[in-house]
Amino acid sequence: MKKTLIIGASSKPERYAYKAAESLLKHGHEIELLGLRPDVIFNRRIDVDKKAYSEIGTVTLYLGPQRQTEYYDYILSLAPKRVIFNPGTENEDFARLLAEHGIEAEEACTLVLLASGQY
Repeated sequence: MKKTLIIGASSKPERYAYKAAESLLKHGHEIELLGLRPDVIFNRRIDVDKKAYSEIGTVTLYLGPQRQTEYYDYILSLAPKRVIFNPGTENEDFARLLAEHGIEAEEACTLVLLASGQY
């Protein structure tokens, strides 16, 4: 199983990105974390630099559309199978760009997908 990269990762337990990291780990998924502030959650570092992670199968976004632009080329370079646009992150332009590169763009909630066995 390939890893999930959470973009918009947070060390604040009330944030959905934090809850997604916790749930992904509970469901046996490997994760990488990319956020705006360095920190550590669940014994994993939240990186602030766009690293060339290997074997990323899914990118799940917790950044609004206005902040996603700077990540377009980076996400394309990772060549994930899919990108999940969680509620509030929907972005038709980016979804279209992903599709042009053969990457599935899915408007969904990572937490719901995990809870319902659809992840």
